[in-house]
Amino acid sequence: MKNITSHAFSPTLSERERLYSIVDGLEVEVRVNANPYGLRLDSLFEMAARINKKRGFLFVSKLLGKHIPVVPSLSLGSGAMLGCLYEERILGRSSTLAADILSDAFGNRDNADQLYRKAISNKIHLDEPTLFIGFAETATALGHSMFDVFTGQAEFLHTTRESITSRVSSINFDEEHSHAVAHRCYARDRNFFSKPSRIVLVDDEITTGKTALNIIRELHEQFGHRDFVVASLLDWRSEADRERFSELSRTLGVQIRSLALVEGAISVQGSPLEADGEGEAVREDSSIVFQRHDVSGMFEHEPIETAEEHRESKERPAAYLKHSGRFGMNVSDEASLGKEIAKAAEYLSSRRTGQRVLCLGTGEFMYIPMRIAQLMGSGTYSQSTTRSPIHPMRKEGYAVSSAYRFDAPDGEEVPNFIYNVAPGQYDEAFVFVERQYDPKQGESFERALARIGIPVVHLVFFGK
Repeated sequence: MKNITSHAFSPTLSERERLYSIVDGLEVEVRVNANPYGLRLDSLFEMAARINKKRGFLFVSKLLGKHIPVVPSLSLGSGAMLGCLYEERILGRSSTLAADILSDAFGNRDNADQLYRKAISNKIHLDEPTLFIGFAETATALGHSMFDVFTGQAEFLHTTRESITSRVSSINFDEEHSHAVAHRCYARDRNFFSKPSRIVLVDDEITTGKTALNIIRELHEQFGHRDFVVASLLDWRSEADRERFSELSRTLGVQIRSLALVEGAISVQGSPLEADGEGEAVREDSSIVFQRHDVSGMFEHEPIETAEEHRESKERPAAYLKHSGRFGMNVSDEASLGKEIAKAAEYLSSRRTGQRVLCLGTGEFMYIPMRIAQLMGSGTYSQSTTRSPIHPMRKEGYAVSSAYRFDAPDGEEVPNFIYNVAPGQYDEAFVFVERQYDPKQGESFERALARIGIPVVHLVFFGK
């Protein structure tokens, strides 16, 4: 892996304009038009090159807890920030959280903890039936954390990349620029999508908005929805992209409003990378201690039987978590989930021995691990594995310095990655897996964890 000392962005430009030189021949210029809470760009994201012919760059969020480790309450608080913006812009009410509290959350862990505690203690009441939908895989936790600051007639569901053959997806739509385009929605209640009068679509970043338009068309066609809000951390739609939103609004006779922590426009020069980075040439550390924990008895489950399991085994169906958001949930379900999370956090905290602890979610399974991490005390950081292929490079201001590739432990033939974790960075790791995997299929994943060099790794399983 190359070591490059030059900046990944031009330090001479302002918070309203920034030029990012990502890799040789690939540059992205950012122009900010709206920043309602006065947040610094460097607090929100860094840039990296993605291995994708459709789109060669990536805004790597410092809030999501996906590719970059974050203080858990800051990531959860980013959903609260979107909730505050929704209260102000859509509901027309003053938020209980002042702008200075929101911006101060970036200062340190105590400020972030204060923001999150205040947000969930002063939830925003919704009288109008509202469904929040988080987009997989990166915005499952963001969508859930935004939903969690509301009470009243609020419901939540996140889309999934998984294909559950024994269930029928209520909605199918594509994310055209992605390396994995298909989204599915498996609501357990057949009337789940018919009940809300407003749909809030939550994503971490909007570049063209095509994904949102695709699901808006699908929801309007199938269920007749006419009121949509698109919420994101970053909104980089061009004037042409925004006109496509207005055109669809006129064509369907629907209302589409948007809100974001930062809005602006980007211009791109250069071509995407076509080859993967070198990755981390680190040998597996045989001294790593793996400990396994089964917390499945602390959570309710949604039994799902796949066609393959039905043919090959007489064992009970595979168990997904009932309140993960994948099958739909309401405010009462969220309260039940909170009790389950508290119980698991208490148990795992009693097993903690390290001062610097990584809590690692897997794929779409981000929100529950992040909530547990938030309750495990100081010195904990949260992030997740991902499908997104990103070019790693050591360069000042570049978002991804290390990459560990592994085969998906659930048997799906999709490469997965762990980014920005280095030997010596943590004393201990808790790795959260929604469903127990076959030991042989999990070998690649566990080898990757051993290569990182964290001395003690707790594998925490939530379902059989």
